[in-house]
Parts: sequence; C-alpha cells; structure tokens
Amino acid sequence: MSNVSPQLMQRIRQDVQSMHAYAIQDSVGMVKLDAMENPHRLPADLQKSLGERLGALALNRYPDGRVNDLRHALTSYAGMPEGFDIMLGNGSDELISLLAMACDVPGASILSPLPGFVMYAMSAQLQGLAFHGVPLTADFELDEAAMLAAIAEHKPSIVYLAYPNNPTGNLWSDDTIEKIVQAQGAQGGLVVMDEAYQPFASKSYMDRITRHSHVLLMRTLSKFGLAGVRLGYMVGPKALVAEIDKVRPPYNISVLNYECALFALEHAEVFAAQAKELREQRARLLKELAALPGVQPFPSEANMILARVPDAAKTFEGLKSHKVLIKNVSKMHPLLANCLRLTVGTAAENDQLLAALKVSL
Repeated sequence: MSNVSPQLMQRIRQDVQSMHAYAIQDSVGMVKLDAMENPHRLPADLQKSLGERLGALALNRYPDGRVNDLRHALTSYAGMPEGFDIMLGNGSDELISLLAMACDVPGASILSPLPGFVMYAMSAQLQGLAFHGVPLTADFELDEAAMLAAIAEHKPSIVYLAYPNNPTGNLWSDDTIEKIVQAQGAQGGLVVMDEAYQPFASKSYMDRITRHSHVLLMRTLSKFGLAGVRLGYMVGPKALVAEIDKVRPPYNISVLNYECALFALEHAEVFAAQAKELREQRARLLKELAALPGVQPFPSEANMILARVPDAAKTFEGLKSHKVLIKNVSKMHPLLANCLRLTVGTAAENDQLLAALKVSL
C-alpha cells in the first residue's frame, strides 16, 4: 500500500494531520497497571450465565427498548433525583464528544483545570472549539482565583470538573467547586461533573446536583469493572438532557453492551466487593510507597495513585523491564514533572509493582 496521495491529504483537516492519536501501550505479558482498569474478572459461574444470556440475544436486530431497562436500572443504582433524566454513551468518551457537538455555537469554548483528562481538550479540538486549560496549584488543588478569572474572561460553554481528578486522583474543595459552579451558571454556561472514579471515592456530587439547573453529572461503568463494555452515562435536568440527546446516534449502545451492563447491575454486590478490596489495596500502596526513599505519593480517591519519583523515565523503563506496565505522565504537564501514575491492582499485582519499584528506583 503506497502513501496517501497529496491531493487526498488536502481533504483531511490540517489540524488532524498534525495530531497524535491516543496512544495505547502494548501490554502483552505485562502486569497491566496503566489504565485504571478493575483487575478482577467475572467469577466463572457468572461468566457462564452471562455467556448464555449474550448467546441468546437477537444480534440480527437493531437495539430495542431493552436499552430503557438499562436506563431505569442505572437511574436507581445511581440514585438519580426526581425531575432528572439519563443519557447513555458508548463510554464517557462518546458523551464528551456529543457535548462538544451539541454546544458548538459561534464563539463557544471548553474550559477545564490542567492536568486533567485528555479527552476534554481533544473533543474541543476535534469539534473546532477553543479549549482553555487552567493550571491547578502545585499540590493539585483548584486555583480558585484563576478558575473564576478564566470563566469571566472566556465565558466558556462547558466547564469540566473531574471529581476525583485524573491523573492526580484527588477530590477538590467543595467550597471552591460551588463558587465555580455558580460563576459558570451566572454567565449562562454548563458544568459537567465527571465522576468516572466514583466507586472509589468517599463523596459524590449527586446529592448537590438538584441545587442547579446547569450541572450535568457523568459516570462510567469502566472503573466499576466493565472497561471493555464501553458504557458511560450522564444525568441532568430533563429539559437539558433532552437537548443534548438529540445529537446522539440512534443506536449508540449495542445489544451486547447493554445486556452486559444490566447483568453487572444485577450482580452489583460482586463489583462493590471488588471496589472495597481495591480501596483497601490503595491504602496499603499509599503507605508502602511513602516508605520508599525519594517517592512522594499524592492522596487519592480513585483506583490510581500519582507518585513523584527522582527520575520518572528511568523508573518507568525499570518497571517495564520487570514486566510491570504503568503510565509515565511526567511529560503531560509541567506540574507532573517526574510523576508516574499507578493503577491499584490485586494484592499480588501490587506486590510485583512494589518489588519492581524497589529495584527500579
């Protein structure tokens, strides 16, 4: 296959040509601690009953009303308030893209603290919207004054707040969040609270969401334990969700995806036990990492830990040579200098991580 002809390349957006695709690391034969996945697979008996259920589905038909059963199941699982509605996405990534599409009016922009989840900026760029990143403080707190000044200056259509934040893992001050939410509402913009790591966090914004008519709350089943199923959901005031839902492709959730998700919610206690174990492992890792010379782990409310080491590149490669794969985030943002992001794994995986770290530092 020859290269794409120059004439054809002219038909592809210049900014897209200069972009880098989202990089996914090769993890074959590795202890995989790079992508905040739940390390636990379904128990064998559940694998068997799920297989039977999926095998019986009408794959020859488009998705049907059964998707509404999943919407109702998620509504009750998430404790969605009265007068609110729920919208499903093929992972949160699709919801983030659809929000950018729905809010693409002249002069629109998206604003978020940095370092943060890369898809907020990427969705803006792909939709041709301006993106404004506001640096966090050195200890990864929201810079309240800078956030409020940026909202006043740019009047963004959407402000994204990840709660807890990726890759820093922390929950921000409730007071600061409230001031940002109010300032964004006062200038007529949307706030999206992204709770991707909610199963591991001590708090949720769900109990405060009814105070506002301009806040959407987004979650995913990826961290719950279904990263391979690609299912995100967003709740918000009915009328607001109805507008954004108009840009959603009609059959965006496959029958396999929604049946897997329904099955998982029927066995929510299995996943709750896994999340509890991961929270316990996180506490253990934080303690053991802090005891290693030159390692500074940061507080986390997610299933990952951000840690600063003397030499991130050297430690990353050392871990890799010991078949432990993590994420080197040290070049993502100046605030992340020499930082590595470690997913919380099983007890055995964490043993391997710590042993490999000791020799790689």
